[in-house]
Amino acid sequence: MDSLTIVPAIDLRGGRCVRLSQGRPDLETRYADDPVAVAQHWVELGAQYLHVVDLDGALEGRPVHAQVIRRIVEVAGVPVEVGGGLRTDEDIRAMLDAGVSRVILGTRVLEQPDETLRLVQWLGERLAVGLDVRNGRVRVRGWQAEASWSLEDAARRLDADGVQVLIVTDVTRDGMQAGVNTEIIQDVCRRVSAYVVASGGVRSAQDIRALTALKLNNLWGVIVGRALYEGSVSLPELLHAAAEPSPQA
Repeated sequence: MDSLTIVPAIDLRGGRCVRLSQGRPDLETRYADDPVAVAQHWVELGAQYLHVVDLDGALEGRPVHAQVIRRIVEVAGVPVEVGGGLRTDEDIRAMLDAGVSRVILGTRVLEQPDETLRLVQWLGERLAVGLDVRNGRVRVRGWQAEASWSLEDAARRLDADGVQVLIVTDVTRDGMQAGVNTEIIQDVCRRVSAYVVASGGVRSAQDIRALTALKLNNLWGVIVGRALYEGSVSLPELLHAAAEPSPQA
């Protein structure tokens, strides 16, 4: 495995860059009024990939921040993945036309499993599926509802259908800086051939080292949000940790 890709998160709500705690809209912290400037900042510090979530879109079931996302893509100069409210083909096309490198689907794929094969055939590596997990069960509709799938079953089915990227988020740790849940990341990576992106709970460079130490060939990257915005750790520190040789077994 090459070094983990550190992916700063940019969560959009009401036109601003915010973070939620455990995905709860009532636990919002605002960080910046100009998400485009935030994207530029992370790239200047060394980010090679950005993760953008349209929180309003996830809750409303349709993209709300399409113009802001287009501007982020234009100025970033690095690949940008986008999720939140992409429930129709037209929504997906609009994101691809805006230059987005990868679209993240969750609710649509998990509630309409027959769609998965068609979307995989259409999008290929430009499709990622978000598996947002609370207590072993997958959440949908902006994390507000529980799907019928366990994490294990959902990961296996999506992998069998050819999904190439799975983004696994421990909802209970998201925005809490409680440390990465290495157990569920390790479990998913060992069950699938797809690339896995870890999300939720990163608080320090030690979290990156803990993931690297797992020696998982299909663990592609780590999404980091609140820890960067609060200044608990710097992006250069995380990038340095990701580039360190993993400990020998």
